[in-house]
Amino acid sequence: MDIKVSFEDAVAIIAINRPEARNAVNAAVAQGIADAVVEIESRPDIRAAILTGEGGTFCAGMDLKAFLRKEVMRFPDTGFAGFSTAKLAKPYIAAVEGYALAGGFELALTCDFIVASETASFGLPEVKRGLVANAGGMLRLPRQIPHRIAAELVMTGDMYKATQLAPYGLINRLVPEGQALAAARELADKIIANGPLAIATSKRILTEGVNWGEDMFERQYEITAPVFTSEDAREGAAAFAEKRAPRWQGK
Repeated sequence: MDIKVSFEDAVAIIAINRPEARNAVNAAVAQGIADAVVEIESRPDIRAAILTGEGGTFCAGMDLKAFLRKEVMRFPDTGFAGFSTAKLAKPYIAAVEGYALAGGFELALTCDFIVASETASFGLPEVKRGLVANAGGMLRLPRQIPHRIAAELVMTGDMYKATQLAPYGLINRLVPEGQALAAARELADKIIANGPLAIATSKRILTEGVNWGEDMFERQYEITAPVFTSEDAREGAAAFAEKRAPRWQGK
């Protein structure tokens, strides 16, 4: 089984399971991730997801042997591995151990958060193979770290340690080796403790708002106004007043 999907409370965990190939993406992995995302996005009981890899590494990118075999690893609507251009309404966390290279790095960049071990390595080595990082590396990375640093990663193709990239703000949590998944789960638990409608709306604003202009507050109000009249908003206020944990309904 090239993909393992598990559900724990309100958190889904997608684990790439090809450790013998450093979890490189082939057709089976791509389809498995795509299917998992469809299920996660359609289930109201799942409110956050973690993407990780088995065997001490995250993902070494596209399987070049599968590429030569012309396996399908990119889909029209959802991109590389059924993930890089998918419409992801829920928060996703990358839990990175070992290598996050090429398409693997781009999968991490697609996530809202990155939790990485101190020994993890990141890189976009596509140029070393005559390819380009077109699953998000050239577009997302310059928006997440300084442009010149991103340009160096893209155009040298060199690997960089998580400890080198963390000061640029790429990584949310830097943890000891072997602790990335546990730390990602801890972060997910903090997120799902909050109002589902509020989290979904906040992610939408954070994602779309970077491209808005002078009317950004008007556009924000239009999207956020229903949150303030929701049952969850009333429940959150009541729970605070009554000194108890809120019972969210997501509406």
